[in-house]
Amino acid sequence: MSPNKYRPFPPIPIQNRQWPSRTLSAAPIWCSVDLRDGNQALAVPMNVSQKLEMFDSLVKCGFKEIEVGFPSASNTEFSFNRRLIEDNRIPDDVTIQCLVQAREHLIERTVESLMGAKSVIIHMYNSTSPAQRKHVFNMTKEQIIEVAIQGANWIKERIHRLEDTGTRVMLQYSPESFSATEVEFAKEVSEAVMDVWQPTVERKMILNLPDTVEVAGPNVYADQIEWICSHIRNREALLISLHTHNDRGTGTAATELGLLAGADRVEGTLFGNGERTGNLDIVQTAMNLYMHGIDPKLNFSDMNGLIGMYERCTGMTVPPRQPYAGELVFTAFSGSHQDAIKKGLANYEKTGGSWDVPYLTIDPHDIGRKYQEVIRVNSQSGKGGVAYLLESEFGIEMPKDMQREFGPIANDLVDALGREVTAAELKAMFWKEYIERTSPYSLHHFHADGVDGVFRCRSSLVISGKEVGVAGEGNGPIAAFVQALVQDAGAPAFEVSSYREQSLSSGTEASALAFIQIKLADGRVCWGAGTDTNIELASIKAVVSAINRATA
Repeated sequence: MSPNKYRPFPPIPIQNRQWPSRTLSAAPIWCSVDLRDGNQALAVPMNVSQKLEMFDSLVKCGFKEIEVGFPSASNTEFSFNRRLIEDNRIPDDVTIQCLVQAREHLIERTVESLMGAKSVIIHMYNSTSPAQRKHVFNMTKEQIIEVAIQGANWIKERIHRLEDTGTRVMLQYSPESFSATEVEFAKEVSEAVMDVWQPTVERKMILNLPDTVEVAGPNVYADQIEWICSHIRNREALLISLHTHNDRGTGTAATELGLLAGADRVEGTLFGNGERTGNLDIVQTAMNLYMHGIDPKLNFSDMNGLIGMYERCTGMTVPPRQPYAGELVFTAFSGSHQDAIKKGLANYEKTGGSWDVPYLTIDPHDIGRKYQEVIRVNSQSGKGGVAYLLESEFGIEMPKDMQREFGPIANDLVDALGREVTAAELKAMFWKEYIERTSPYSLHHFHADGVDGVFRCRSSLVISGKEVGVAGEGNGPIAAFVQALVQDAGAPAFEVSSYREQSLSSGTEASALAFIQIKLADGRVCWGAGTDTNIELASIKAVVSAINRATA
């Protein structure tokens, strides 16, 4: 590596910048460029049917402006525009946008593709940065301005053909590679286009200022936007639009700071699909607003369905750590995180109010996710995650002390597997550790009667393969059985120190689950569990489970 061949981006000449002290309070105008910018970044571009499916999904999400393609680039792109218009597939409140270079035959083809549409944006661009001027076009600044003026005139000469048939037309200009262009020159070329199109407050034009390649930090981009907003002529007749890329990994930050700097509109794609490291992830930016209580004006309540469509149409995948959308973004494997989430969720479900759950920026339910997806168990997990999954999936509500006992047991088993385990696997571990304990004692028969508060039990146990009859007496069935175990079955002296029961299902065939903690003469404590349709038998089985574990 040789850092000496690179140079820092020069600062923007801005005094008393205002954006650092501002806060966002409303959503911008959103424009999806999935069908153009996102599509051209795919190894295999979408076909017409895939583009139609994505278009319908974007409309369903609430996008009111959708860049549908580059119709002068290919027959597929042109045909897609015609299909949308001729099939009357575009809702009345949705505007389609088309990109075109400042070249006459391409502009002509673009206008032809839009005939009959209700509402359109014609988006013209030409490159303006020093590197583009020098290495690509070999043009002076004056020549670059002339290209922009000529393109603007070619569009102006043709828009009447659309408007005469009832089409609402809005014009958009991008000084492409704005992020690497001198702000003074970006202003100059933009104003030259404005002189041709003559925008007004009543009929605004869009001035799109793309962070085409991230060549500086997001704060620099914000400075560029604020400088243009405060210096450009006739600002009130413009909608300032942002179009960021992610070369430095700060596309979202650049957009958010650009909005603080005065922009009105944002272009981006679902999940950040785009050239090189991608475009702005509109889902992420919109959800960032949502988590602060701002209506994003986009609906991502069916995130899983949206991801399915995206992956099906583009052939791309959403990374598991993609903010808000990834499979693992609401998942905690860490034991301390799991415990905090479990407690936070329980309190929210009990009290409601504002969302304030540790480690979860939003309620997963809001995007169609389930709480069961939040806590998952591997070797890094603790008792909280284990307990949460058993309770949420199977209704097993372990007492706190039992969670402390079973958590490490489960963790050791999971650690030995070396992978994540499912809730069903955790239940099997619990059943094997507690419910299925049959050695050294196995219950064969139990019966108890009580008179005047004194209970007598008669029971038979299988001990070392032999059936043994035992009997005992106490102030309840459990106490009588404990005496029988110690007196007739040779069990070590112990007492029941904690007891709890619950129902695992409802109806006539409801199963009961009993938890018993015993304390032995040497001070050791041990938990047992038993299940049966008869609650009395469930508790007796739990005693057997506990003594089996204590003497194993």
